[in-house]
Amino acid sequence: MLMKNEKTVFTPSSRPLDTALLVFDDCNTLSFAAAVDPMRAANRRAGKPLFHWAFYTPSGSPAQLTSGLEVAGASIADLARCDLLIIVAGFRLREHATPRLLASLRRLARLGTPMAAIDGGAWLLASAGLLDGHMATTHWEDLDIFASRFPQVDTRRDRFCLSGPYATSGGAAPCIDMMLHLIATRYGADLSRRVGSAFLYDPVPAGQQSPGSTPRPLRHNTRIARAIDLMETTLDDPLPLPEIARRCGMTLRTLQLRFQKTLGQSPNSYYLSLRLAEAHRLAIDTHMPARDIALATGFSSPASFARAFRAAYATSTRALRKSRTTP
Repeated sequence: MLMKNEKTVFTPSSRPLDTALLVFDDCNTLSFAAAVDPMRAANRRAGKPLFHWAFYTPSGSPAQLTSGLEVAGASIADLARCDLLIIVAGFRLREHATPRLLASLRRLARLGTPMAAIDGGAWLLASAGLLDGHMATTHWEDLDIFASRFPQVDTRRDRFCLSGPYATSGGAAPCIDMMLHLIATRYGADLSRRVGSAFLYDPVPAGQQSPGSTPRPLRHNTRIARAIDLMETTLDDPLPLPEIARRCGMTLRTLQLRFQKTLGQSPNSYYLSLRLAEAHRLAIDTHMPARDIALATGFSSPASFARAFRAAYATSTRALRKSRTTP
């Protein structure tokens, strides 16, 4: 529910939307495109300008995306007003959350500016204290850390959240869901469908949001999808396979047979691959010690974690980090 001084752009309107995109170094190129291209497609399909947009960066220097592409823009400190501020961020969020940047976000919030945060953008809104008491989400890989870091935020495991003047989403696909919802609520469901068809995009139906990366074919095998959801949300404290089978309404033998038929591997090896993939991400994207990574991915000891990691990636977390920093 909106307070008196809060505004949202997710309401019916025929007025064009003046949008500012705040782009950070190391944001994902696909997330950036997922914010911009639905607006471009909406203008083209509608045959008139429903969205105007301009790019901004934290300092006025070009933002370099993870692909190496650069996005030039004015400093966010120079932005006087807009109808919607879209924040696109990815990695190095603590470095990006400078006092000057957070002050700019708070200044725009005081002016009543609605804001949409994509991928890591929610971290910056939360760091500015703007999401306190609001529902919010972020990239599914970082949800637990986000919830721990910002306990005053009502963190949700949804693809996108709308709460007062703030909208938050995970990565690129959830961003498209959010942008199509914006187009539908503001300019009509028919235009939203036509924009979605421009990308051959199949939006996740309302009420069926999931933060994980379960492949679409598994959505038709609901019990296997449920088992994978349980695995993805218990990486730090793995459930016994019989318990997963019980929660999914199957015997252990049926669970094993369906995983083998659907994914070509056992549930145990699939579960382990999820945990090791998360360990690999933590080794690259964080400064967590190997011991803490082992605990965060459900290994009983650093030694057993080290053996499993080396078997999967033919290296150690330390060597992996060194290879990433060596020119």
